[in-house]
Amino acid sequence: MRNVLARFFGAGEAIALRAARWAVVDCETSGLDPARDRLLAVAAVRVEGGKIVLGESFSDLVRQESPSDPSNILVHGIGGEAQRSGRPAAEALRDFAAFLGDALPVAFHAPFDEAILRRAMRAAGLRPPRGWLDLARLAPALLPGAGHARRTLDDWLGHFGIVNLARHDALGDAYATAQLLLALLAEAERQNTGTVGTLRRLERAGRWLVR
Repeated sequence: MRNVLARFFGAGEAIALRAARWAVVDCETSGLDPARDRLLAVAAVRVEGGKIVLGESFSDLVRQESPSDPSNILVHGIGGEAQRSGRPAAEALRDFAAFLGDALPVAFHAPFDEAILRRAMRAAGLRPPRGWLDLARLAPALLPGAGHARRTLDDWLGHFGIVNLARHDALGDAYATAQLLLALLAEAERQNTGTVGTLRRLERAGRWLVR
């Protein structure tokens, strides 16, 4: 119940970081405009108890009537045939929502993933997840001396020595981002940030660093 409150109402002040259940999400899309571009693939990885829960992940392609532009395909590698043979959006997103459950959603540049999923899930008649944690904001808040605040996912993965062998693959990026979450949670605990509520306040403070 506490995780449900944290997810939908921004509560969770008392939830210990190691007691929280996180779902690290990544989306592949037809472009970078969440108000216009389409969701092509979505993946999520479970993190709880200070570790990635191996065997508990989600990954699916969303069926497209027409494939994205060739320049876009070069980025994520999801070809036209694969896009047309994906699962219907309502089915894929219903299973995604079931996988998420009451876990707290996390992403790098979470506002983008949140917006693209909100539009796609509402179109499918589903309630989109709320209460996202944005690692792009949290990382510079926890490590202000690590370099310029406007760092990319690749920059932060490199900072922690995390190798991503499947960049721009939704599941590969979600797994790498989950490793980044673990590194940041460890740093937060080292700084005596022991609850989800305190972590969220740090993340909100980090918004000023990435403007």
